[in-house]
Amino acid sequence: MLNHWMTLHGLIAIAGLIVYVSSSHTLHLRRHPSAAIAWVFSLILLPYLALPLYLMFGSRKVVGLRPARREATLHVPDTLTARTQQLAAVMALPDASSCHDLFVHEDGRQALKTMRSMLERACHTIDVCTFIFARDRLGEEIAGLLKQKAKAGVRVRLLVDGVGAYLGARTDFSELVNAGVQVALFVPPLRSSLKGRTNLRNHRKMVIADGEWLWCGGRNLAAEYFEGDGAAPWVDLSFDLHGGLAHQAGRQFDHDWEFAKGIAHRSVPEDSVPEQGRGQLIVSGPDQADDTFYTLLVSGFFNAKKSIYAVTPYFVPDPTLLMSLTLAARRGVEVDLLLPRKSNHRLADMARHRALRELTAAGGRVWLLPSMIHAKAVVIDGEVAFVGSANLDQRSLFLNYEMMVAFYDENDVHRFSDWLAARIKDANPYLARKPRIWREIAEGMLLWLAFQL
Repeated sequence: MLNHWMTLHGLIAIAGLIVYVSSSHTLHLRRHPSAAIAWVFSLILLPYLALPLYLMFGSRKVVGLRPARREATLHVPDTLTARTQQLAAVMALPDASSCHDLFVHEDGRQALKTMRSMLERACHTIDVCTFIFARDRLGEEIAGLLKQKAKAGVRVRLLVDGVGAYLGARTDFSELVNAGVQVALFVPPLRSSLKGRTNLRNHRKMVIADGEWLWCGGRNLAAEYFEGDGAAPWVDLSFDLHGGLAHQAGRQFDHDWEFAKGIAHRSVPEDSVPEQGRGQLIVSGPDQADDTFYTLLVSGFFNAKKSIYAVTPYFVPDPTLLMSLTLAARRGVEVDLLLPRKSNHRLADMARHRALRELTAAGGRVWLLPSMIHAKAVVIDGEVAFVGSANLDQRSLFLNYEMMVAFYDENDVHRFSDWLAARIKDANPYLARKPRIWREIAEGMLLWLAFQL
C-alpha cells in the first residue's frame, strides 16, 4: 500500500514538473528565482495541491501573443528618447504618436472636474477601464453620468477588473446594464472560462471620449482617489490629452474588451503616425511577449546621465531593476524616489526596506510623504517621462496588465517633473537603519512572495 502511494505520488510529481518545464519553455515565462524554486519544491513535495494551483496561477503570459517586430538597425541612437523608441519598436509597441492639450491634474478635484467634463461632452462613445469601481459617493456619481449618457444614445462601455469589482464592493451592475451601459468584468474569479488567468489582473485605468480625448493615470474610480469620503484623499497623479495617443488607447481598450468578452481579436492595420510623436503608449502585461515597461525602465536607468525621479506607492523591485537604479546612483546620477511613509499595503511596506537600504547606501535619496501617495511616474534626465498605472513592484511589472504613457516633449516632461518636485518638498528623508536579525529574516521571507505583493 505504501509503495503504491509513493509510486502514485512520484508519478504526479513528475507530471507536475513536466507541465512546469514545458509551459515555462513554450511560453518563455521569466520568473524570479525564488518563485521558480518555490514552484519546483511544491510540485515535488505537495504535487496534489501544487499542480492545481500552478494550472490556476502559474502562467503569467496569455496564449496568442502579438508577434514582436525584430527590426535590425545599423544606427545607434544617441539620445534617451531615440533609444526608448527603438527598444519599444523591437517589442512591437505602438509607434510614438501625437498628443496635444496635455493637462496634468494638480489634485483629485481637478481630475474629477475633467472627467465630468469628458463624460458630459461625449457625443458618440465613452470607454471606461478601471481596476476598482467603488460603491461609494464618487462611484455612484460616475455611474449616474454613464447611465445618463447611455440613455441619450451614446455607446458606453465599462470594463472593470473581476477582482477589483469585489474590492470596490460593486458586484451588481444590473442598474447600469438596464440603462444601456455595456459592462464586462475582466477575468472574474470562479466565473471565468479563462482558466489559469485568475492571478493576472487588469490594472489599466483610462477613460476615452469619442475616441479622441484620453484621461489616464493611477486613480481608480473610488472616493479616496479624488476628493475623499470623510477622510483626506490620497495624493495621486492623472492627466488628460487629445490626439493620436487617445486613438491608440481606444484600440487598446478594444483589445482588452474583446479579451474580457471572449471575442476573437480583430487585427486592424495601424494608421500612419508622425515620425516625431510627442508621446508613446506603453502597454505591459500578460498580453505582451516581452516585459515591456520593465525592459524600458532597466534600459533607461542604465543609460541615465543626469537624474532619475520616481514616485510609486509600493517599491519591491527585482534584483536587476534595483541594480540598475543603484548603479545609476553610484556613478553620480541624481536618484530621488518618493514613497508614502505608510501605504495601504502593510506587507509591501515591510518588504521594501532591504531595497531602500541598498539604494540609500549607493547615494540615492528616498523621500517619505506623510500622507498616502498612489502616483506612478518615472522621469529620466528630464528627457523622458513614464506616467500611468504601473507601480515599481514585481506584481505590476510582471503579472498585471498595465498601461503607461512615455512623454518625449520637453515641456510635457517638465510638467511631470515639476509635479514630482512639488510633492518632494512636502516629504521627509528616509533614514536607513541596520535591521535586527529577526527583521532581516522576515524581510527575506516576504521577498519570496514579492510577485504577489
